Amino acid sequence: MADTSDKSLTNSKDNKEQTNSTPDPELLIKHPLQNSWTLWFYKNDRSRNWEENQRKIITFCSVEDFWALYNHIEPSSKLLSGCDYSLFKEGIKPMWEDAKNNRGGRWLINLDKKQRINCLDNFWLEVMLCLIGETFGDGSQYVNGAVVQVRGKGDKIGIWMGDSTKGDCILAVGKRTPLGFEAHHDSMKKSGSTAKNRFIV
Repeated sequence: MADTSDKSLTNSKDNKEQTNSTPDPELLIKHPLQNSWTLWFYKNDRSRNWEENQRKIITFCSVEDFWALYNHIEPSSKLLSGCDYSLFKEGIKPMWEDAKNNRGGRWLINLDKKQRINCLDNFWLEVMLCLIGETFGDGSQYVNGAVVQVRGKGDKIGIWMGDSTKGDCILAVGKRTPLGFEAHHDSMKKSGSTAKNRFIV
């Protein structure tokens, strides 16, 4: 009987040692991104001005932090009409007037409101992954961020570029998905909901 209890104690000690052991360091290392990114949320409150409606949510700099954020926010398809998510490089605000944006423009994906349920979340996720993964080739250095806008008539996803004169780099970004490119300067002068496209791919 003593032998049996001694074996039990030995097994119990072995289990405690395995439980208290240090985890594999590979599991603790975060995968850094080339740039830090900030998520913004815009809610249209008519009692406030546009800048007051734009709220900075969080800045992240690793793949793991991106997924932690993505898995804990409302999907874009569930946002109320008039709301936006914006994902921009840290230090750049999601507005035309920002010094990094005012000479730029945006590639635009227009979605019919019927596409919101089936397409919007997937398109927005793909765009965000292209942003944080810097997968736009030569154009990546000129990509400042992206915005998803939920509206009653239809939704938009815009990929914002910092310089509307860099045609080759703009086209490198646009070739990743079917888009039309609008310069911010042209958008400010538009009379309808869209401006004339400078580039189409």
